[in-house]
Amino acid sequence: MDMWGWSYRYVGPGDLRLPVRAGDEGRRMRSPADFGAWAARLTAEELGEPFTYVVDSGGILRLAPRRSEHVVCAGGEPVLGAGEVSFRVESGRWAVDEVSNQSTGYCPEIGSWPAVASALDRAGIVRPSGFTHEVVFRRCPSCREINIVREADFVCVFCDEILPQDWNVDGAVR
Repeated sequence: MDMWGWSYRYVGPGDLRLPVRAGDEGRRMRSPADFGAWAARLTAEELGEPFTYVVDSGGILRLAPRRSEHVVCAGGEPVLGAGEVSFRVESGRWAVDEVSNQSTGYCPEIGSWPAVASALDRAGIVRPSGFTHEVVFRRCPSCREINIVREADFVCVFCDEILPQDWNVDGAVR
């Protein structure tokens, strides 16, 4: 466990790892200057779309176009957080418009928020107090499929088995 919580290994389909190549990972946002320079190169249309993000093991926010796979954005490495994020300008500063933990490749817990918050702070981006859209992931103990729990209904959509209340997607001791 690190200072932000747990790290998450990639648990998605193996074929999505194939495009992972050194140097192709998401753009690192180590400072407000990094984020400002990156945003200045994007069109209004590009900035109007959400982005794929991960928080790497060093606590750095990495951004990639929305249709990018999280595992590619992360360079195939474990992450402290992952999901989708969109931005807006608010009082002359960049701010998060929406942010989620929606990544079916890493399936991070809602408890990954502190790592995401810290990475956004480091990049100088005004942020909310938590995810604007929270996703709860669980692995079915019977059929082993990963589920998104909706409306607190902890029942597997594939086999109707009761899902555990605690996060269990990776199966690794964390």
